[in-house]
Order: sequence, then C-alpha cells, then structure tokens
Amino acid sequence: MQHPENDKQYKGLTVNEGVPQVPQVNPYASFRRRKRTLTADDYVKGILAGDITLLGQAVTLIESNLREDQIIAQQVIERCLPHAGNSIRLGITGVPGAGKSTFIEALGTQLCHEGRHLAVLAIDPSSERSKGSILGDKTRMNELSTEANAFIRPSPSAGSLGGVARKTRETIVLCEAAGFDTIFVETVGVGQSETAAHSMVDFFLLLQVTGTGDELQGIKRGIMEMADGIAINKCDGNNIERAQAARVSFKNALALFPPTESGWKPYAETCSSVDKTGIRNVWKMVEEYIRFTRENGYFDHRRTEQAKYWMYETINSSLLNGFYQHPVMEQKIQEMEQQVLDNRVSSFIAANQLLNLYAGIQHAQ
Repeated sequence: MQHPENDKQYKGLTVNEGVPQVPQVNPYASFRRRKRTLTADDYVKGILAGDITLLGQAVTLIESNLREDQIIAQQVIERCLPHAGNSIRLGITGVPGAGKSTFIEALGTQLCHEGRHLAVLAIDPSSERSKGSILGDKTRMNELSTEANAFIRPSPSAGSLGGVARKTRETIVLCEAAGFDTIFVETVGVGQSETAAHSMVDFFLLLQVTGTGDELQGIKRGIMEMADGIAINKCDGNNIERAQAARVSFKNALALFPPTESGWKPYAETCSSVDKTGIRNVWKMVEEYIRFTRENGYFDHRRTEQAKYWMYETINSSLLNGFYQHPVMEQKIQEMEQQVLDNRVSSFIAANQLLNLYAGIQHAQ
C-alpha cells in the first residue's frame, strides 16, 4: 500500500510499510485430537496395573449420576471384584476437632514408610444449601499426599447418610484391585449414621480428645458399642495427664458394655499426631484385632455380613431412585403433595396411593 505522505513534496516525513495481516489460525499448529472415550476394558486393565490416574477416573464414574457412566462403572466393579478383598479396612470417626485428618496423615505416612500401600477415602461434609464441598483433605495432608504409595480421594457427602455412601464401598473394591493393602475411610463426624461406615470396614476406630469437659459427654452409646478401639489424640504438652486420665475413663466405660460378637475386648490408647507418639501403638491394636478375628473366624463372617448388608442397601437405593425418578410418579407425587397440603387427603393415604400406583406401573411393564 502506497502512502501519500511518502511523496517527495513532503520533506522529513516518512511512513513505513505495514506488515501483512497475520492469519488468525496458525497453519503450522497441529490440532489436538478429540480425547478417546475409555471402555470398561481400559479401566480394568489400568486399575489392575496400578494406574492411579485411571483409578481416579473410575472412581469419578462411580460418583457420577449419569446413566451411561453408571453402566460402565458397574462393569468395572464387577470385573475388579475377584481381585479385591486383600486389604485391612479401617474406619476412622470422631468428634469435630478431634484431629482425624492429622491423625490419618501421621499414621498413613508411617505405614507408607513401612512399605504398605494406602488408600484414604476421606468424606468431606457438603453444604445443605449449595450442596458444595471444600474437598480439602489433600490440602490438610501435605506430607501424605506426596507419598508414592498413597492415594487420597476426597468425596462429597451430599445426599449420603452420615457422609458415607454406598459408592464408598464400591470405591474400596477398585482400590483393592489396584493393589492397595490398607484402606482408610474417614467419616464426617460422630452420629447415629456412622453405622454406614461400620458396615464397610474391618476395624472401627473412635478418635477422641480431652479438655472438652466430661470426656464421655456427647459420645453416643451406639458409637461406643460399635468402636473396636479408641485413640485419644492430642496427648502432648500440658494435655498428657488429662489424656491418660481420659484413657482410664474410657477403659472403665468399655468394661460396662456387653461382650462383642467377635469376642474382642475394645480398649483405648493415647497418641499425639503432632509429636508422632503412640501412633504405632494404635496400629498395633488394629493388627491385634485383625489377627484375633481371623483366628476365630469372625473376620470372614463380618465381611460376608457386610456384603449381604450392602446388597439390601443397593436394592433399597435402586427402588427409591426408580420411584422418585419415574416420569409418571414425578407428576403424581407433586399432585398428591398438594392434596396433603390442602388437607384433602392424609399423608398415609397419599403414600399408599402413590405406592399402589408405582406397583401397578411396574406390573404393567
């Protein structure tokens, strides 16, 4: 393009030539191919080979509510099931502020240094309003997250009773198939719904702290009865004497409970996750329990009972999902709900009518 300003009549004024327009698309760039959709075979091969990336992706499939993801997930679980079961499953619960994450990092790091392969399934509480979760367990477990033998998977508790869902048990199967010989299941906190966690682990550990008033106050009897052992955390500094006194209190309380089905006598240990003291004694308690129950046959019996329990839980979950997600039922439920609110029909009659309608639909199919 010629600029008139470059004419000789204009002295001392020069306009440089512009550069040609650069194409917006780089002709030398290689376009990335669309990511290939993985099959159930790909996931299974990767999991059995110990591929952590594919393991994480498979867990995401389990947590997905999409039907197509659930179909692949169930295929992967079914094929991994024969390779599962060879681990120690430890459930860890405790009051908020008991230091569950710090304890898991201290114990988990020690076990990894001893050559064990650890998977931590940490359940993060979800907001009842936004349904969101922070999923910050990897942030809290800085040291453990760098261990080559560790796999930390935070999961939201949204919609699951007590923060432990059926999907956590399915995740355990995949982790065991991937070669993890130790599984930690960290729950949201103490509550009646901790039964869900108890029904998927071999040893149920109750983490407790001192300095909160009456050490036994606020701990439900049901949780104490479910616990196979108690670890009194934060036994350090000026808190050592109180922790030792609490240990005696828990020992006396446990002695009042009826004998356990396994024949095991639960007891309490003190530890400090910060000073790393007493941590090995807690794991020794777990090992003693596993050895004791394997010798008397209760270990296999409990695993069998857990499998049966989750079969019925899966049935109940599937029936509930089918009932509420059926297109006919969704509309009818809203209609009956309005009738109940208008006092035109009682809650019980409305429920029976809805159940009879759903039974008729299922029979017609």
